Amino acid sequence: MPVRRLLIANRHPRLRIDRSALSNVVRILDAHAPKFRGGCPPGELSLVFLTDASLAQLHANFLSDPSETDVITFEGQSSADAAGETLVAGEICVSADAARRQSKPRAGHARREKIDFSEELTLYLVHGWLHLAGYDDLQPGKKRAMRSAEARALKILRAEAKLPRFTFRA
Repeated sequence: MPVRRLLIANRHPRLRIDRSALSNVVRILDAHAPKFRGGCPPGELSLVFLTDASLAQLHANFLSDPSETDVITFEGQSSADAAGETLVAGEICVSADAARRQSKPRAGHARREKIDFSEELTLYLVHGWLHLAGYDDLQPGKKRAMRSAEARALKILRAEAKLPRFTFRA
């Protein structure tokens, strides 16, 4: 697969990202695309990191649901420009706030396990990439397939030691 153009926008005022590490995540997922229904379609891919409020506004504007969510994926399209055709694979918008909440010890959890913030935020990116690959999670059977694919993708990223590190500024 040719190297895709990746656009990364960090719109969260306290989130620090590593653009190179994010590029590696997408490159590795693309390299393993045959394991995931052929993967995300070719073309430009946008990754956008947002606050809860910003993602909820997108949720309201485009899906008529003003509630908070963790990931919204927009499918891309082909568009003609002066130089020819440009392929857009899609856009993955994630809430860094949602990932941060999930990374705190869960109340009532017997062992008080802490979910790693960076891994949770990477999971949201993987989830969006899988949506673009044709996975869905609205029905129980499809949701199980999505969860299985997420686990396989994270396992691949861990094995290649390519999980990005995200941090919050104080």
